[in-house]
Amino acid sequence: MAFRLSTELVAGLVVGGVVGWLLDDWLGTKPWFLLIFFFLGAAAGIMNVFRTAQLMSAAAIKDQNEPDNSSGDK
Repeated sequence: MAFRLSTELVAGLVVGGVVGWLLDDWLGTKPWFLLIFFFLGAAAGIMNVFRTAQLMSAAAIKDQNEPDNSSGDK
């Protein structure tokens, strides 16, 4: 779970940084787009972490509340 959450955050940072760097290189506006898209990527990564954590928590609660059917009763 921790690896998935950290991957979500890092992916947002990397994608935002790369998009900003490419736009800065193309438009000659260094470092403005890099900074803007880095922070947008960070925000997107944090939102993805919260969303993923909520889904994992809901799935864990659902699994916890389901009756255990391992006794073999049908």
